[in-house]
Amino acid sequence: MLKAYKFRLYLNDEQKTLVNKTFGCTRFIYNYFLDKKQNENISNKKKIRAFDYCKEIKLLIKEKEWLSEVDSCALRCTIFDLEDAFNNFNRGTGEAPKFKNKFKKNSYRTNYITSEYKANKYSNIKVDLKNKTIKLPKIKEVSIRGYRNLEELDGRIINTTISRDSSGRYYVSVVTDNTNKKINPKEIDNHIIGLDLGIKTLITTSDKEEYENPKVLSKYENRLKKLQRSLTRKQKGSNNYNKLKIKIGTIYRKIKNTREYYLHNISKKITDENKIIVAETLNIKNMMKNHKLAKSISDASWYELIRQLQYKSKNKGSKFYQIETSYPSTQICSCCGYKNKEVKNLKIRHWECKECGRNHDRDLNAAINIMSEGIKRYMEESYC
Repeated sequence: MLKAYKFRLYLNDEQKTLVNKTFGCTRFIYNYFLDKKQNENISNKKKIRAFDYCKEIKLLIKEKEWLSEVDSCALRCTIFDLEDAFNNFNRGTGEAPKFKNKFKKNSYRTNYITSEYKANKYSNIKVDLKNKTIKLPKIKEVSIRGYRNLEELDGRIINTTISRDSSGRYYVSVVTDNTNKKINPKEIDNHIIGLDLGIKTLITTSDKEEYENPKVLSKYENRLKKLQRSLTRKQKGSNNYNKLKIKIGTIYRKIKNTREYYLHNISKKITDENKIIVAETLNIKNMMKNHKLAKSISDASWYELIRQLQYKSKNKGSKFYQIETSYPSTQICSCCGYKNKEVKNLKIRHWECKECGRNHDRDLNAAINIMSEGIKRYMEESYC
């Protein structure tokens, strides 16, 4: 299993210049070979020849000497990223590769390489969490911050990705392989919980617990509107334009960090206290087509929450199930099984069962039904 550790980088001016040069060089390599591939044969859907293209980098470096200033491994990794993009497109699992733009995401990846000379081992990447430093190719030693309670990385380093966000901060993500690690399941009862995701209340559990939706975007929305309106009146590329872009990027970073911190706390609590977790499968892409709810759905970050629950459950030896989209969890009475189609209307928050007369809270009833389906899945998996 691969695991990533993300740290903030504190670069000096010389290191920042080198990292920014690497962003530009990797972007040039990606666009150069993408253009070459398209010119070869636009209708050709054969696999891209990544290893052949890597051999051409040496010729390119002779023509353009500024390519030799940056990490050569990062240039090769860019070609393999392009190969993956074409393979995904040919399989129908991704869009056609597009030319990279320097005004969008800036990042590059470099692989971990080891060598041995006179009984001494050398590596191009070293992480020292005691002294809070990381050694990177060409950049050398850099101060880092993150994972204060961690003494060393878990597993063997595979690669690192250096990135810069819209507010001008630099980060490094270290990917490790801990396949051989043994997972010790939690010593708790087989407690099962059903989760119903929503907008007004982010999560309603079958244990009658509710997690409120913080609605982070709405807190900064008015300020963002003013800054973005002001940005349109600035001359593109000017100093004031760039300063305002950094301000806007800083607000988006706050929104992202606040949202992720809240979701991590929720997912940790749920995975720590429960052995079996059941949630619904949401077709978020189709739900986003509803323009009245699209902004609220995006702000709720359901996809990120499910992703965290999945990998944390796996790391802790718990079971995580998702029931099918077609299952009418809100319409079925959790007591007698009567199906009330009127509950399809989202405005109905409470309803009474016509068969047993039980009063239901829409979200709690759905969470209990989701939990019941999870029990069926668990029993089928364990005993059938």
